[in-house]
Amino acid sequence: MDKTLQVINGLEKDGIIGKYAIGGAIGAMFYSEPAATYDLDIFCFLPQTGLLIDLGPLYKALADKGYYPNEEEQIVIEGIPVQFLVPSPGLAEEALEQAVDRSAFGVPTRVFTYEHLLAIMAETGRGKDIGRISQCLESRKPDEGRLKDILTRHNLLGKWSKINS
Repeated sequence: MDKTLQVINGLEKDGIIGKYAIGGAIGAMFYSEPAATYDLDIFCFLPQTGLLIDLGPLYKALADKGYYPNEEEQIVIEGIPVQFLVPSPGLAEEALEQAVDRSAFGVPTRVFTYEHLLAIMAETGRGKDIGRISQCLESRKPDEGRLKDILTRHNLLGKWSKINS
């Protein structure tokens, strides 16, 4: 994972991607017990012209380093499947903007806050995310005020209540 993050940091340094942060199940591992997951979700801002986001420069930069997309739309970087995701407006974009600096395997990186990760899991509402919410909450309690603020601003308080009833 350290080599994978070094490559991603290099992409950011070279301006191929903008600010990035780790989300998904690997992001949750920074706060709670590990969960089974297949890939590393990297949420990042990408250069765009008008409304179009061009993945071409990202794929070219990675191909120049010997990394190519697989059939699942991931790019295996140093043995780790990575999915680059542009945050949708709203919750995911806010999560990226407010991501916190961390170190993973001795490499500086950024990760979504715990409360944003929980809110995103509630927003997606997939079975595996609902299960992860329970697992996360058993491991560590969130900042309740911060979580409630995020859920309220993104109209997820009702959904959260149903999941945690």
